[in-house]
Amino acid sequence: MGLVRKEGGQRPQISSVKPASAIAGGEFVVQGARFRANGEERPRVRFGEVEAPLVVGADDFMVVRVPEGATVGELIIENRDASSSPYACNLGFPIAENLHPVANPVVDMHGNIYTTFSGSRGQKVPVSVYKIDPNYEMKPFVKDLMNATGLALDREGMLLVSSRFDGTIYQVAPSGKMSIYSEGMGIATGLALDEEGNLYVGDRSGTIFKIAPSLAPARQIFVFATLEPSISAYHLAVAPDQSLFVTGPTTSSFDSIYRISHNGEVEVYYRGLGRPQGMAFDAEGRLYVAASLGGRKGIWRFGPERKPELVLSGPGIVGLAFASAHTAIVATNNALYRVDLAP
Repeated sequence: MGLVRKEGGQRPQISSVKPASAIAGGEFVVQGARFRANGEERPRVRFGEVEAPLVVGADDFMVVRVPEGATVGELIIENRDASSSPYACNLGFPIAENLHPVANPVVDMHGNIYTTFSGSRGQKVPVSVYKIDPNYEMKPFVKDLMNATGLALDREGMLLVSSRFDGTIYQVAPSGKMSIYSEGMGIATGLALDEEGNLYVGDRSGTIFKIAPSLAPARQIFVFATLEPSISAYHLAVAPDQSLFVTGPTTSSFDSIYRISHNGEVEVYYRGLGRPQGMAFDAEGRLYVAASLGGRKGIWRFGPERKPELVLSGPGIVGLAFASAHTAIVATNNALYRVDLAP
């Protein structure tokens, strides 16, 4: 139970919490008034009944870290005299753990989620790709694939998986049967499909391949664009106008999001991110990217004016996929979360 307000007490008032969403380890910036009672150094902060660490604290400003185990998005501040009214914020709900994604998960039309246990280069893992049903029950889906990295789903519900170990793109039927889709893709990482069924493959050594849809055994493969090599992976996403967006962390801490036109012309969409990784577009055509900026880690949203806005705070995020208009499946380097992203 929270503290009751005493006569003459100073009840904390919360005026804003930013960003609107966070996962465990993420941080909320809280503004308001009377966070501390007279002479008190630090108030108590909690989400529901779970106490949260206070990173920075003042009478009208604080930075609060989301603790492990917090799932109730009601932020409450208590000083010696009283407690604030609960302030609603969005906390990510963990749906799968003990994984190793290195890029976006994908969600099919039935609400099933696919994600990887990628492993270190050359590491043979028991399960390469997991399938998580709408009840969040996780089951093995693909076993005999080394270093599963990028994922994409085509219109027929076939899952495409890249292997950065052998440069092969594999096709997996809903039954789990696996076959080779294309070979010779270098250090194959990111995957994305456009509305015509063209598959884009990011070879992190510096090439973006375009594979035309074909029923023939030999698929037409083109070098679509070349970029600076990445130290980890290329991440790809197709925009509503069918242009291709690419990120690929380098040794710089001032990396770019690239936009590639239909004819392969490369432009810098935005420069200045730290380790940009997985991307997705929402129903309104806005871009979301996992990255850090100004020391703040999480998911950043870009509207038409290309101004970044932090919409979710959290460490170790490698990608995301939308399960509905405002609900995202967020992948960290060892877990998946379901989280609402404020419109």
